[in-house]
Amino acid sequence: MNRYIPLTHEDQETMLGKIGVKSIDDLFSDIPEAIKLNRKLDINDSYSEMEVRKIMKKLSDQNNNLDDYASFLGAGSYDHYIPSVVRHIVSRSEFYTSYTPYQPEVSQGTLQYIFEFQSMMAELTRMDVINASMYDGATATAEAAIMAIRVNNRSKVAVSATIHPETLKVLETYCHFREIELIKIPETDGKTDLESLKLIDSDTSAVIIQNPNFYGIIEDIAQIEKATHDNKSLLIMSVDPISLGIVKSPGEYGADIVVGEGQSLGIPQNFGGPYLGFIGATEKLMRKMPGRICGLTNDVDGKQGFVLTLQAREQHIRREKATSNICSNQSLCALMAVVYLSVMGREGIVDVAKQCISKANYAMEKLLETNKFKRVYSGPIFKEFVLETTLDTDKIEKALYDEKIIGPLDLSRFNKNKKNQLLFTVTEKRTKEEIDKMVDIIKEVQ
Repeated sequence: MNRYIPLTHEDQETMLGKIGVKSIDDLFSDIPEAIKLNRKLDINDSYSEMEVRKIMKKLSDQNNNLDDYASFLGAGSYDHYIPSVVRHIVSRSEFYTSYTPYQPEVSQGTLQYIFEFQSMMAELTRMDVINASMYDGATATAEAAIMAIRVNNRSKVAVSATIHPETLKVLETYCHFREIELIKIPETDGKTDLESLKLIDSDTSAVIIQNPNFYGIIEDIAQIEKATHDNKSLLIMSVDPISLGIVKSPGEYGADIVVGEGQSLGIPQNFGGPYLGFIGATEKLMRKMPGRICGLTNDVDGKQGFVLTLQAREQHIRREKATSNICSNQSLCALMAVVYLSVMGREGIVDVAKQCISKANYAMEKLLETNKFKRVYSGPIFKEFVLETTLDTDKIEKALYDEKIIGPLDLSRFNKNKKNQLLFTVTEKRTKEEIDKMVDIIKEVQ
């Protein structure tokens, strides 16, 4: 009985007859008998659905999750609260796909929420236009660098040393194979060294800055913007969208291109993905953007409709003329962001940002009071901060983990010169009790 597999005995006979073969054995007659398996596969009997669920539950229980653990680990992937309505909406059958809506006549719902995503992100960043989404924040940053080269035909891109190290690796890969010279601007006291901005010259296409940066510190963007634009280079800002509830936006700073990772906007951490990259620009640069943009128009009957427009990618035009090889978009993750932003509203985003700042500063003060830490950098922070400790960092991690707390990031993972330096992350989800518990556990570490 072929209940699920659409291949009956009659189907097989018909197909074999069409190609002039009498049996399955004849079909595979070119395979030597000596290597054929002449018995049934050694596979266990099938399980019932109930048995499969028990097996999968047992396997999944081996994972520790953020419902049971308090996390002080961030560095690009953050444990923010996700309203239950986000999962409910994105799980609806008409939305639950990542397929690109090529046929607007049957994809108006999908196109509308992509349009809403672009509109909300443009308002949040204060940029003229945001595209339909990118793969993640790192690739969005690399695409922005290539976009800048297309705009002014220069050969260099300058990037601050305070950008996320993994984003820098992606940027190095993109630039290497396009023969773009990548200039690294040194850091000082955890921020971009303003004196080193003299590295920018007439061949520098763009300057890339992350704000808040990898160490959680808010950069001196105004001075960087002036030095960049005085050289007629483009300013590319990588931002945490949650920070824009309280930190000055890229548009207000005068950025030409904005990029970032949208995981904070209602997307689970998911072992590292899938996430949501975004890229935006001024109207003047709109036609140089990668990916695609969803637009609002009227059909032949005068009715409002949504369509994909400005799709200058290699699926539509010659490869050498394409703005990008981005062949799809993260539309399901973009929908999560749309629902999150809609539910939270302006006041909600501001409240989350304020809680991040206040709780991060509280945690930092309490840790410093133990006399087992000292601040590495002195700048203002958003939700992350770096402390140096006299303790064994492995012992700190184990002591916290034994008490169901995921500890901070050891920065020596990225830079051997930063031994005993820890990057703590505190989001709005962390309570005073959780912060105090973390501090008390560390106090007992010898």
